[in-house]
Amino acid sequence: QVHLVESGGEAVEAGGSLRLSCAYSGAAYKRYCMAWFRQGPGKEREGAAALDRNGRATYADSVKGRFTVSEDNPWNTLFLQMNSLKPEDTAMYYCAADLSPDCSGGSLESSDYNTWGQGTQVTVSS
Repeated sequence: QVHLVESGGEAVEAGGSLRLSCAYSGAAYKRYCMAWFRQGPGKEREGAAALDRNGRATYADSVKGRFTVSEDNPWNTLFLQMNSLKPEDTAMYYCAADLSPDCSGGSLESSDYNTWGQGTQVTVSS
């Protein structure tokens, strides 16, 4: 069974940077379809960035040019580098995986993922 554990969230000032990590155990170094989601106060969960099986990234318009999603090799940690942070980036950030053997990946829809971490809080002050 795959477990996802996020880390790296903290309080920062606007314009600052953070790097989130998502360690996945039980993965046997398989490349899954992975993504980062976030849920701000009073908002619905939204996709921020995703990787497909070929390592190609998809980004929400709200983070494009500021966030970068990547994986290490062997594939057991997912990262989200967040630069030029804004107060509207304040949210709980979740790592998600689609463990289906035929997943193509790159989706920013939460319904396409079947495994979730507990989240890490990012707070950006103005």
